[in-house]
Amino acid sequence: MVALQVHFLLIPSLMSIMGAAQYMMQDAALLSYIDQRFLSLEKRLEKCNQDVLEYMEEFREFSRMVLSRLAGLNTDKAEVKREVEHLLTRIEHAQRDIDYFGSVVDSNACVEVHEDLLKQQLLEEAEEKKRLKVMLNASCDHMLAGIRSLKVVKKTGGKHGSWMKDPGKKHAKIYLLSGSVNNVILEFANIMSFMENNQTLKARRVPLPLPWEGSGHVIYQGFLFYHRHGSLNEIVKFNIQRRNVADQMLLPGAGRIPAYQLSPQTKIDLAVDEQGLWALHAEPETGGNIVITKINPAAMAVEHSWDTPCSSKDAEAAFMACNTLHVVYNSPSGGSSHIQCVYDVLDALSAYTNPGLHFPKRQGSHSTIHYNPKEKQLFAWGDGSQIIYKLHIKQKV
Repeated sequence: MVALQVHFLLIPSLMSIMGAAQYMMQDAALLSYIDQRFLSLEKRLEKCNQDVLEYMEEFREFSRMVLSRLAGLNTDKAEVKREVEHLLTRIEHAQRDIDYFGSVVDSNACVEVHEDLLKQQLLEEAEEKKRLKVMLNASCDHMLAGIRSLKVVKKTGGKHGSWMKDPGKKHAKIYLLSGSVNNVILEFANIMSFMENNQTLKARRVPLPLPWEGSGHVIYQGFLFYHRHGSLNEIVKFNIQRRNVADQMLLPGAGRIPAYQLSPQTKIDLAVDEQGLWALHAEPETGGNIVITKINPAAMAVEHSWDTPCSSKDAEAAFMACNTLHVVYNSPSGGSSHIQCVYDVLDALSAYTNPGLHFPKRQGSHSTIHYNPKEKQLFAWGDGSQIIYKLHIKQKV
């Protein structure tokens, strides 16, 4: 019995001793692992130190090589400099020889060259005129000789505005665009409907998605062409029947100053004549003179431009008729309007001053004057009145 008790007492002691031995073995293994890691780190540090020493030696060698090559480059630079100076001296001598030989050559050669250049320029100008005539289908053989009479069709709207007909063969509708900034066109069935009292309220209203600026718009081949409000020189092509924007373009150089000094609301004035669509504007670079631009209405692209001698100073309006610009002048306070400057883009007429072309029986000013090539008359807006001027036409000489 005693032996059994001793046995039971020894078992816990043995278990405790075995546990302590196990912990000691684990500690010994951990210490061995840490020692191995330190040895590994020492080896790596030693290798890193060796690599740094090798890199430093290589860098010293590279530095010595670079310094050696720089010294060689300095030598080459001095040699190249001497060669360049020698070459410049030779070029200077050669230039003197060329100048000498040029001075003794017969001057007739220069005259012949100048004559050839002049002939070439004249030939190019002739070709350009032929091209322009083909482009414009130049069949216009008449010119404006005078303004015969006027008819005040109606008085509606404010000081600025425009009214017109589409110069197409079957177009009888009248279009009214009131104001220098607006986005609604009034469409009337015909001139009689437009002339009737209180018909403005019954007119077909055509809203525009983009408002116009100025009063230099035109209607041509079923489209309204106008300068978009808020833009420098954007021209909008609006389909009146479908009520949508068909196309847009920018007119280079336009929009910075008014087309006419006495109509500052209009920066771009569009016009229609027998040859199609035109744009009129003034530029600071031309001294404020009017610039003519031929526009292809289908492609909405510039075909050609002309700088004219016609000044925008004291001008109130202008129109195109048979390839010819007619600029209307007046006094700032409003007086007798008269056509003073005429410019034919094909040079069939030279630019000239004709103070005899006065507008009849009226004192005041015009916001717009547009030529209708089908009816050979002018549609004008003057101080809120819609006016038709009948023209006297004669053959070009």
